Amino acid sequence: MRKIYQKLDLKFNIIINQCHLIKYSLFPTLAAILCLTTHATNAQEHLTNANAQKLPSVTATTPQMLSGNQIILNGRTLRGAWRQQQEASGKLVTYISDGALRQLMGVDLLNTNNHQLQPVEWFSPTPSPTLTAKLLGGYRYLDIANLVKTANWQIQVNNNNLVISTGLAKINNIRQGKQSWGDRLVIDLDYPSPWQVTPGQTLKAPVDSDNPDSQPPGQTHREWIVTIDSTTDSSLMQRYIPQTTPDPSKQLTPQLTPAPNLDNLIQKIEVVNNQTKISLSVPIGAYPRIFTLANPNRLVIDIRPDALVAKNITWSKGLLWQQNYINLGQDRFSVVWLEIDPRGTGLKIRPMWANPENQTGIAPLLTTAQNYSAVAGINGGYFNRNNKLPLGAVRSNNQWMSGPILNRGAIAWNETGEFYFGRLTLTENLTINNSQTLPILFLNSGYVQSGIARYTRAWGSTYTPILDNEIILTVQNNQITQQIPGGKANTSNFPIPENGHLLILRGTATNHASKLTPGTRVNISSTTNPSNFNRYPHVIGAGPLLIQNRQIVLDGESEKFSKAFIAGKAVRSAVCTNSAGNLVIAAVHDRVGGNGPTLAEHAQLMQALGCVNALNLDGGSSTSLYLGGQLLDRSPNTAARVHNAIGIFLDSP
Repeated sequence: MRKIYQKLDLKFNIIINQCHLIKYSLFPTLAAILCLTTHATNAQEHLTNANAQKLPSVTATTPQMLSGNQIILNGRTLRGAWRQQQEASGKLVTYISDGALRQLMGVDLLNTNNHQLQPVEWFSPTPSPTLTAKLLGGYRYLDIANLVKTANWQIQVNNNNLVISTGLAKINNIRQGKQSWGDRLVIDLDYPSPWQVTPGQTLKAPVDSDNPDSQPPGQTHREWIVTIDSTTDSSLMQRYIPQTTPDPSKQLTPQLTPAPNLDNLIQKIEVVNNQTKISLSVPIGAYPRIFTLANPNRLVIDIRPDALVAKNITWSKGLLWQQNYINLGQDRFSVVWLEIDPRGTGLKIRPMWANPENQTGIAPLLTTAQNYSAVAGINGGYFNRNNKLPLGAVRSNNQWMSGPILNRGAIAWNETGEFYFGRLTLTENLTINNSQTLPILFLNSGYVQSGIARYTRAWGSTYTPILDNEIILTVQNNQITQQIPGGKANTSNFPIPENGHLLILRGTATNHASKLTPGTRVNISSTTNPSNFNRYPHVIGAGPLLIQNRQIVLDGESEKFSKAFIAGKAVRSAVCTNSAGNLVIAAVHDRVGGNGPTLAEHAQLMQALGCVNALNLDGGSSTSLYLGGQLLDRSPNTAARVHNAIGIFLDSP
C-alpha cells in the first residue's frame, strides 16, 4: 500500500494406531483448494513473475540482517519470502513466511490465539513444535529453528537465495484402503520430506471406438498430482503402470496406448529429478485431505467430499483467520473468512486495483495484493473481462476511480473503523452557461449507454473511445476547450487534462454537441444517493446488497442482475460487518456433494456467520481470499484475474 498510494496519492479428527497426526485441508471444491506446488517450471504466474509479485528483494540493512525472495529447496529454485538476522546474543535466526512453509514444505498451521506463537505440524511427534512469528512487510515470518533442529535441515544463504536441504527421503510402500467416506492412501517414508499437491485438469473416460455415435463421456474425475521430495523403487512404480486386457475382437487393431481406467485412484507414479510424482484420479465432488504422521513417517491422503479442516488462527493483532463448514438446512458449505478489527490494531482498509497507472487492467488478486504490500485482501467489484474496464464503484481517498452503476450495493468506510452499506447512485449534472442542465450518467466507468459520461485523470492520462462515433469534449477550468469526433472505438487515445476532465457524448447525446462548443462555460454538480455515502472516503461497489441491520434485503432484480445469476449455484464472496463492528471478508465455496450457494443461500450463510450488514462481491472464478502471500480458499491456477479488491494493510511500525 505504501509504495502504491505514495505514488498515486489520489490516486482420521483421526487417530491411527494412537499416533498424533497432522491434519491438512484441501477444501471440498475445486475452487477451494490451496495449491501447494513447487516445481519451478510448473509454478503459477504469481510464483514466476518476479516483477509482478514484488516480493522483498535481498537487502542488508545492517550487517546482521538479510532478506530475499527466493528459496533453493533441495536444488530447486522457488519463490518464497525469507529473512535471516543475527540477534544481540549472536544467535543467527532464520525466518520463512508462513505461506511459503505451507506451499513449499506442506507445513500445517494449527490453531492459535497468540499471533506471536504459531504451532505447526510436519511429521511431528507429540507435542507439535511452536514457532515464533513476526509480522513485517505484508508477510508473517516464522522462526524455523525448531523445524531445522527436529528434521535436521541444512540452511545457508547464497546471495539472495536461502538454500535448504532436507535430505532425500525414500518411499518404502504405498497402501490403499476404503473408508466409509472414501479412499485412503498411506505413503510410508523413511524420512520426513517436503510435499505439495496440485490440481490438474478434468479427466474424461475414453470414447468407445466401436460406437462412435455414442454420447461423449462427461467429466467425471479430476487429476491431482502429489509431489514428494523422494525416490521410489521401480518395483513400486510398476504396480501402477496401466494394464490392458486383450480383446479378441480388436486383435488386428491393438491400442497403442492403454486407455486409463479413471476409477483407479493412482493413475501413475514417476520419479523426476529426485521428486516422486503420484498422479491421482479423483471423482468430481471429492478432494484430497492430506496430513502427516511421525514414528514411522507417513503421508496420508484421504479422498473425501468433506475435506475442509476447521481453523481458528489469530494471524496478527486484530486479524483472525477462520475456516469451517456452515450448515444451512441439510447442506454444509465450505467457508473461509478473515475477521479484521480496524480500530487501534494498526490495520487499515483500502481499495486496490490492478493497474495503478489507470483503470484499464486486470490481474490475479495475489499479484495485486503483493504489489500494494497488502497483508490481506479479497476480490472486489465487477468488470468487463474483454476490455478490462471497471463496472462499479471504486472510491479511494475521496476520489472516484470508477463511479457506481445501476443503483447496486456498495460498502463505504473511513479511517476510524466506521462502515456504511447501501445501494449507491452517483448523481452528476452538467450546467451549460449557468442555464441548461444535462444529466451525466456515468463517471470513470466501463459501463456505457446512450448519454453523457465523464472521465477524470483518476481514469488515467488518456481515454480510448469505447463505442463508435463518440464525441469527445475537453474541459479545462470549467470551460470546453476542444470538441473532437472519437471515430472508431478502441483506435485513438485522447489526453485527459490534469486541470479538468473529458465529457463523452454517446448515442442520442451527440445531439447536444451544438450546445457544447469550445468556449462554452460548464459546471459540474455531484452528490451520492443515499447522501451518507458522501461522508466516507473509501467505497467499493459490487452487489447485490445482502443484509442491512441484520435483515436480509436481497433484491437482485432491482440491481439489474439476471435471474440466472441470482438463482445460479456458484462460488461466491462477500464483505460484511458483525456485531463487534469488525469487518469480515469471506469466500463461500461448494456445499458437500454439490455446488455453491444461490444468492439467497449466500445471504443466509452471511447471516449465520454473524453479519449485521453484508454485500455480495464478484464471485465464481474471481473469488479469491488472500493472506500473507497465499490464497487461502483456492489454488492460484484456478483464480481468475480481477480488476479491483479490498485490501488490508499494516501501518508501518
